[in-house]
Amino acid sequence: MQRQQVIRYGFLGLPLAFGALPIYLFVPEFYARSGLLELSSIGFILLLTRLMDAVADPVFGGLVDRYPRKPIVYAALVPFALGFIGLFTLPTSGVSPSLWLFITLACCTLGFSAGMIAYQAWGSDLGADSGERLLLTGAREAFILAGVVIAAIIPSLLSDQPLSGMAGLPYFLIGFLLLAFFVIRGLPTGTFCKSEQSLSARLGVAWHDKVYRRLLMVFMANGVASAFPATLFVFYVSDVLQSPEKTGLLLAIYFVSAAVAVPCWVRIARMIGRPRTWLVSMLIAMAAFTGAAFLGAGDWLWFLVICIVSGAAVGTDLTLPASMVADLGEKQTASGIYFGVWNLVAKINLALGAGIALPMLSLFGYSPGSLTHSHVLIAAYVLLPLSLKGVALVLLYCWRKPLKALAL
Repeated sequence: MQRQQVIRYGFLGLPLAFGALPIYLFVPEFYARSGLLELSSIGFILLLTRLMDAVADPVFGGLVDRYPRKPIVYAALVPFALGFIGLFTLPTSGVSPSLWLFITLACCTLGFSAGMIAYQAWGSDLGADSGERLLLTGAREAFILAGVVIAAIIPSLLSDQPLSGMAGLPYFLIGFLLLAFFVIRGLPTGTFCKSEQSLSARLGVAWHDKVYRRLLMVFMANGVASAFPATLFVFYVSDVLQSPEKTGLLLAIYFVSAAVAVPCWVRIARMIGRPRTWLVSMLIAMAAFTGAAFLGAGDWLWFLVICIVSGAAVGTDLTLPASMVADLGEKQTASGIYFGVWNLVAKINLALGAGIALPMLSLFGYSPGSLTHSHVLIAAYVLLPLSLKGVALVLLYCWRKPLKALAL
């Protein structure tokens, strides 16, 4: 496969990244600081929409297995873009803030989900073997990380006022989507085998794949561990480190580190295998992130070091498991349903992060800008995720032999 094709395929990940972590990084703060909604209400809406979105993922996966992936990608980008624009536009006085947040978030996330599943399955079609699919996955995730970095720093660059800065995100999304359209329009659709099985039959195929089930369990434990910090990052930097002006820089460094590390992890995976490489990265991430529990006001430079190391480690979470799913899905000619279920679990992970963390903080007395309950925030941001990461590491270690079949 030509390098140019790999890069062109990966580029679409940049605008799609705006619908991933930035939503969970900025939406809680955007609506909380606007004074329109309380944290508990925001958390409930995030949980509800993410669960609804998660249930739709297998349905989208079934649809993707029946039709060429590329047209589905194009169709899904429309509701995704419209929902994103509405999400970062505060409702007028006559509109219920809760209803506005629910509708725009649902539109954005459903469009994002359908587009992402089709995009992932398209990569499986384009790759002729495990090595090519790993390269395509690496390119996709590297561009997604670049998109996350860009989305993370845009608010800080646009304005000193958080609300004004976040309100500018939709303009950049539209620009990147238009550019991506011209970049990918000449790419082939790849080898597509239309599935004639029913949705329930294809779900049965995925469920009876023992290797896939074990991979899902590791992914869920690891994903929930990552969801808490993703939801609470902005609050931690603002109220524990007391350095809100460094939020954009720290996010950028974290995701740049992840993007830069992806090619290195791909090379390591080719040498020692993907499961073993994932284990090593988990250990590195846990060792680095432990330090965040001991930081306080003004310690943003130490946290910068943590962001560099843990960001580099997270590059494997975003690349290696997805490439293994691509291989498993291609073997069963059911890439769409495999990625549909996989994304369902990813959405549940994020839903649990937002739906548990925010109400829990509110229950124990924490509110944005408060310095009296920072220990509660530290426990939710650092200690709970480390425990869950440990569970994921133990599961992966115990199942390393069955998963060895996925080594390159």
